[in-house]
Amino acid sequence: MYKKILVAVDGSDHSKRAAEHVASLAASTGASADMLYILDYDQSRPKEFENVPKEELEGKITDRLDHIFEVFRNEGIGPGLKIQYGEPGPTIVKFCNAEDYDLVVVGSRGLNAFQEMVLGSVSHKVAKRVECPVLLVK
Repeated sequence: MYKKILVAVDGSDHSKRAAEHVASLAASTGASADMLYILDYDQSRPKEFENVPKEELEGKITDRLDHIFEVFRNEGIGPGLKIQYGEPGPTIVKFCNAEDYDLVVVGSRGLNAFQEMVLGSVSHKVAKRVECPVLLVK
């Protein structure tokens, strides 16, 4: 059914629940799973990522997402971590449409509720514009 699944993660509880679904689905179908983390410099706390060499950035992001990696480890899945830069909605859409994923999974809400209220949710943007099936997790 699914061979390659992508889950967008930002460290929020909603993205953790989305990762739980992907980990379970990947374990039961034998699919590979990747996590996509979008680094939006406009929304990042400058002190957290300022002056961090690119080679250290993945380690910092991996540390930030350790609780989500644990979800996959519990299912015996070793997900890949993809890091992209930009505004989350359009960046997720562009990345997914350029890659060969069978399914994209996103949480229904992320870390920035104010931006969601003003600009529309990332999950809504992804569901409308990604070319493969999209699963929204509440």
